[in-house]
Amino acid sequence: MSLRDALRIPAAEITDESVYRERRRLLAALSVAPAMALSGCGQAEPPPPPKVSLTPAQARSGFRTDETLTRFEDVTTYNNFYEFGTGKADPSKAKRTLRTSPWTVAVGGHCAKPGKVSMEDLLKGFKPEERVYRLRCVEGWSMVIPWLGVPLADVLKRFEPTSQAKYVAFTTIADPKQTPGVVWPSLDWPYREGLRIDEAMHPLTLLATGLYGKPLLQQNGAPLRLVVPWKYGFKSIKSIVAIDFVETMPETAWHQAQPSEYGFFSNVNPTVDHPRWSQKTERRISGTASKLFAERIPTRMFNGYADQVAGLYRGLDLKKWF
Repeated sequence: MSLRDALRIPAAEITDESVYRERRRLLAALSVAPAMALSGCGQAEPPPPPKVSLTPAQARSGFRTDETLTRFEDVTTYNNFYEFGTGKADPSKAKRTLRTSPWTVAVGGHCAKPGKVSMEDLLKGFKPEERVYRLRCVEGWSMVIPWLGVPLADVLKRFEPTSQAKYVAFTTIADPKQTPGVVWPSLDWPYREGLRIDEAMHPLTLLATGLYGKPLLQQNGAPLRLVVPWKYGFKSIKSIVAIDFVETMPETAWHQAQPSEYGFFSNVNPTVDHPRWSQKTERRISGTASKLFAERIPTRMFNGYADQVAGLYRGLDLKKWF
């Protein structure tokens, strides 16, 4: 299967599409807010994860939802992607400077087969599938998006991670010519994210190449991004250029910027508020409703994916390890 085929398989039986909301008063917030240490990450590591088995049927039950979709024009014009600007409309209005072909991903760390791999080889042999997932932003808005991609676990297994690989670290491209926003110190570039190895291998975790049956646009993280639907949206790192299997919890961009506000796990949790706003409800952007005045709905634990992922955190204090 060619890369073009992988990116352009049509979405099956989809209706409409929709949006994201304004993230942070970043520079002002960072300049005045105390750099408090994340309670859990200040210590070495969280306790080891429990052994969890999930049947294929249980996993598939999370692959779709009947909720009203967010419109394509909203999904692609209301974005957080600071590499192209800090305003919601900035990424979609930015010049098309990102060169998505050829695209190479460097894979390293604790694995038997490290190396630099073209995107074509990374996805070779995989048939893209559609997943309709809820996306919940830490800012308090949400979307329902039909993604196209392949299970991250299938891709990672190709590199044969060793028993020392406890976490998977991801890095976004940071080239001033292609991502001009990195010349501004809004974050410590490049953007970095990470998952525990069992989270990365979970059946819901998707390596996305498209949405609405179309290839990802620059503002949505072209050509390759992560989608982890039970976590806040900033965990779903965009425009991935490096994947590393590591033994200790990796530092992540937003945690480094504001450790008291953005924990490593960042699971959607209505019982743990952001220091500056409640997480109990969300503004759902769907159909033709106004983005700014959309109806607020209750936020569900793990973004509604508790049946599939709650077992990963059995015995873990989710207020300490937020």
